[in-house]
Amino acid sequence: MTPFAIFGIENSSLNLAVNLVLLFLIVLWIALLYWTFADARRRIEDPMLIGCATAASLFPLVGTLVYMIVRPPEFLDDVRERELEMQSAEARLAQLGYHLCPHCDFEVEKDFLRCPNCMRKLKDPCRNCGKPLDPMWKVCPYCETEVEATASAAAPRRTRRRRVEDVAEPTQ
Repeated sequence: MTPFAIFGIENSSLNLAVNLVLLFLIVLWIALLYWTFADARRRIEDPMLIGCATAASLFPLVGTLVYMIVRPPEFLDDVRERELEMQSAEARLAQLGYHLCPHCDFEVEKDFLRCPNCMRKLKDPCRNCGKPLDPMWKVCPYCETEVEATASAAAPRRTRRRRVEDVAEPTQ
């Protein structure tokens, strides 16, 4: 009895070579399928997109190639690490006294009463010693004078003005 012949090949050594090539291609396809799944899990947060990327790689070689073209350029761990580094740098800047105007993002010092760029009031002066007071303070920490509750301290300040583009105008 002759062994199973693929593509009608009767020569046993040639049939063995064809079988090995097919086995290699199947193993390569399964390896690419697993690699696509593992790489998508490291780069994409959404489980639905991970499933779509893996399903696309079911098309031998082409699906994995398409995934390699459209995949996100960074690993999720790298993105998280970069965000943590940025938060750490911002915290270090805040400790060094680097402050920004809440209205125009101009660099101001912590004891400025007004922003030198936009001229908006940042803090109120103490009525006794003249040092800048935070609107939330009830007592001046420099001279222990009680702070009067003013209208500006009672009403919270807006941090940003809304741009014209941000405001959606009703259409009729």
